[in-house]
Amino acid sequence: MRVILSTGLAPPLTPWTWVPAVAALLVYLGAALPSAEPAGAGPDPGRLRWALAVAWVAHGTALLAHLLGVGEVDPGARFGFAPALSATAWLVVAVYAIESRFVPLAGVRRGLAVLGMVTIVLMLLFPGEAHLHPTAPWAPLHWLIGIASYGLFGAAVLHAHLLNRAERALRPGNGNVAPARPGLPLLKLEALTFRFVSAGFLALTAAIVLGALVSGPWRWDHKTVFSLLAWAVFAGLVLGRRTFGWRGRQATRWLYAGSLLLLLAYVGTRFVFEVLLQRAPA
Repeated sequence: MRVILSTGLAPPLTPWTWVPAVAALLVYLGAALPSAEPAGAGPDPGRLRWALAVAWVAHGTALLAHLLGVGEVDPGARFGFAPALSATAWLVVAVYAIESRFVPLAGVRRGLAVLGMVTIVLMLLFPGEAHLHPTAPWAPLHWLIGIASYGLFGAAVLHAHLLNRAERALRPGNGNVAPARPGLPLLKLEALTFRFVSAGFLALTAAIVLGALVSGPWRWDHKTVFSLLAWAVFAGLVLGRRTFGWRGRQATRWLYAGSLLLLLAYVGTRFVFEVLLQRAPA
């Protein structure tokens, strides 16, 4: 399998990227192993949170070196579908690492560790477009806000998953005989979910507006269409929540649908170009 694109989009990675990436992989693996599960059903103990924090730091170091092209001969940023996924996972792990120190978020540590591992491997296999130069002075801010929106909606999806799981555990006749893990009250978990949705919606709106201002002539390409469709779904979710009080499965379905469309907007488009077509977007 060719992991270096034939168009020259992805020159070999420097040690500044792959050394911390491999370190993050190993620590994520330690946090993801079933043998590392805490005794009982309580929240993750401090040693596992620290392991995830160490992996997060190494992951962030690899991401920063990769995106900035540290150690490469030619200057310029490098980006693509896999680095975007990796940055999104890094932001979601950051939310968990901070939030778990104040509120119980049981049962997600292993899943986040696996997510971090998968996205790092993808970034190493598909580094993306190399020496990508901004087309306008504000373009880097557009990219940064766009990735922030991915991370915020990723955190919202994580909380929505916890919310749905908690609701299922409370339903009679669900067949669960084991006691439920201690966690956040449903109302607080629901409020946190929609705080992330609202923040993500604001970031996505800013990214779309800024992108329209700095990207030159407007083009109805796949990325634009999927981004606007995602924005419309999230706008409907925010409006439905505030006007009709949407909650539970009705609200999380909208969140999942919008997140999928947003994933297809940039990650899906870049995947087609980088992996299937093996060329840079026009």
